[in-house]
Amino acid sequence: MTRRDALIRCIDALHQEIGALKANDVGALERATDAKLHAIDDVRRLGDGPAGPELRELADEAHRLNETCRIYVNLQAANVRRRLQMLTGEGGNAYRRGGVAAYA
Repeated sequence: MTRRDALIRCIDALHQEIGALKANDVGALERATDAKLHAIDDVRRLGDGPAGPELRELADEAHRLNETCRIYVNLQAANVRRRLQMLTGEGGNAYRRGGVAAYA
């Protein structure tokens, strides 16, 4: 296996992660994340010698896809926060001052 092969596996796993996030499929997300982490470990294990233009391009693509995953996760977290606020009657600002009211 080469660093190129490991980066391509990482990119494939990132595409799977994005698909799982879009489908809200937790099992597929876990599998894709595991595959991505293994591919990253393989890249690290294969060394950090000079990278030619092709490797840099693949690494840049992996970075862009990872940023896309991060954006999806942040959007989902914001949606969950908004829904929880609606359920608790706190539809306002999530970052307001003061404590949370306790009910007895």
